[in-house]
Order: sequence, then C-alpha cells, then structure tokens
Amino acid sequence: MNTFWFYFDLGFDHVLDLGGLDHFYFLVALSLPFTFKNWRKLLLWVSLFTLGHSLSLLVTHFEWIKINSQWVEFLIPVTICITCFSILFQKEHAYLNGIWINLITLFFGLIHGFGFGRYFKMIANEGEAVMALLEFALGVEFAQILIVIFVLMINDLVLRFFKIQSQKWQWIIASMVLSQAILMASNNWPF
Repeated sequence: MNTFWFYFDLGFDHVLDLGGLDHFYFLVALSLPFTFKNWRKLLLWVSLFTLGHSLSLLVTHFEWIKINSQWVEFLIPVTICITCFSILFQKEHAYLNGIWINLITLFFGLIHGFGFGRYFKMIANEGEAVMALLEFALGVEFAQILIVIFVLMINDLVLRFFKIQSQKWQWIIASMVLSQAILMASNNWPF
C-alpha cells in the first residue's frame, strides 16, 4: 500500500509542481469558458488528458517510441497557446460540440506525458510499471480535478458577484496564460 501513496503523491505533486506549471496553465485555459453546469464535459476532457498523459508515460517507459525531449518541451507550451487561442479567437463556446475537442485534448495529454516520461522511467521498474502508472494517473487526475473546481469557483465568483462580463474575463485570463505559455515556448525553442 505504501507504493500506492508514493505514486499517487508523485502524480498529484507532478500536476501541482510550482516549478512546472504546464498542467495548471493548460487546465486553466481549458476550464475558463465554463461554469459548474458544464462539469461533465470538463471531467471528460480532464480524463482524456490524463489518459493521453498515461499512454505516453507507458510508451516512454517501455521505449516503444523515442521522442526528442527538446521538441516535447517546446510543444507542451504550444498546446497551452492553442488552448488560449481557442478562447481569444473563437465565438463564445463555439468549440463546445464536436468530437475534435476530445481528440485534441487526448493528443495534448500525450504531449504533456512525454515530458515526464524520462523521469517516470527512472523511478518505476519493469515489474511494477503498469500498476505504478495507474496509481500515478489517479494522483494526476485528482490534482487536475481540484484545479478545474478551483477555476470554476473563481469563474462563478467573478461572474456572479463582481459582474464582470464573461467574455472579457476569459480574454483577460487567457491573455495572461498565453503570455506565460509564449515565454515557456520561447525558452524551450528547439533550434
């Protein structure tokens, strides 16, 4: 049971690590256009992101595919930029429907997971890799759900009590997140 908490905590801390805010920024941008009435859709997307993240950890651990880490570190903030652009340049809630957002969220999870794959390979041995990955994924999922709940609470507070127009609020926060993602991408430029 000790290994369960070790990997669960590792996944939880991975998402909430102040030294690597990529999950936080992505989830803020993903959740920003929504309220609590959209929780099912957000839970699906968070779970798809975790699934993609877990699949790429598995692929990296067993070395089925080798990905250049410089490109991964660059593409992670690019996924955040794209998510912010979907808020800044589309009509309000235009992307709520359609399977493409599910596939994109899964794909973005794959990219983010490749960023942690090398470290995960170092700590999980071959015999425990699959179980460790499941435990790690539970920690990731729990932390991501907490972030989404936090964003939805802030959205509710701002929109209901401060009466800020929803689109303006989204543009402000998406612009702030985008500026950080652009900085991360420029710091990790692979050329």
